[in-house]
Amino acid sequence: MQSYIVSYLKKNRGKLLDDWGKKLAELRSENYLQSLTDKSFHETNQEFLDLMLETADERNDKLNNKINNYVLRYIQNGGTLHFLSQSIQLLRKACQTLVLESEFEKKEALEFLIELDEWIDKRMNRIVKDYSEAWEKTIELQKLSLLELSAPLIPVFEGITVMPLIGSIDTARARLIMENLLEGVIENRSKVVLIDITGVPVVDTMVAHHIIEASEAVRLVGTKCILVGIRPEIAQTIVNLGIDLTKFPTKSTLRKGVVTALELTGKQLTDM
Repeated sequence: MQSYIVSYLKKNRGKLLDDWGKKLAELRSENYLQSLTDKSFHETNQEFLDLMLETADERNDKLNNKINNYVLRYIQNGGTLHFLSQSIQLLRKACQTLVLESEFEKKEALEFLIELDEWIDKRMNRIVKDYSEAWEKTIELQKLSLLELSAPLIPVFEGITVMPLIGSIDTARARLIMENLLEGVIENRSKVVLIDITGVPVVDTMVAHHIIEASEAVRLVGTKCILVGIRPEIAQTIVNLGIDLTKFPTKSTLRKGVVTALELTGKQLTDM
């Protein structure tokens, strides 16, 4: 944006902030804004306006970094994209009003308004892009965290561990199951590992293939694998699909699997 336009906006910063702030006050019904004090709300508006004016004549990586840093802090404070985009549109209107009430000639004012629109549009596109990318990264990290929690390996007795599986099993999760199993049985020195599929809603050919692969991998490192949680409907599905599970023991419940595991490790379950 041309320097004289930037200078004019900065010179009239106080009026611009006041007019824009009044319009923004009507948007404070947003949940995350209700908890802000009037002072914090004003300071937030002031910071954003200063960012916009400060970067009005910048067109480089320095500009992008400033906007990106602001957006990240805005997200961390619970800000929504809806409010941010509305704020920018209201800032556009406040700037337009400032120009229309000025003493600029008609032609000069028109050029001013055109440059203002281009400036606002570019900043808005950049802010929306940074906001979307930041949320995508957050969601991706959450997915990874959930994946790690979706295949836990739990030591229950000396030499015996259990991996309870809940939900559907896709290729990505199957890979994580394999990794956790191999790392876990070695770390815990497990002699027997029980894979509990009680919480797996559907066992089809692909799911069974993943489970068999994991069991085979565990067997190759010297650990016995027992598949537990075989419900009647799953047993029927396995038979109908012709899936071969004869290479390792299967039990209908986790308790029966634990009893078998104790027997395999030379222990037994007794009532007190």
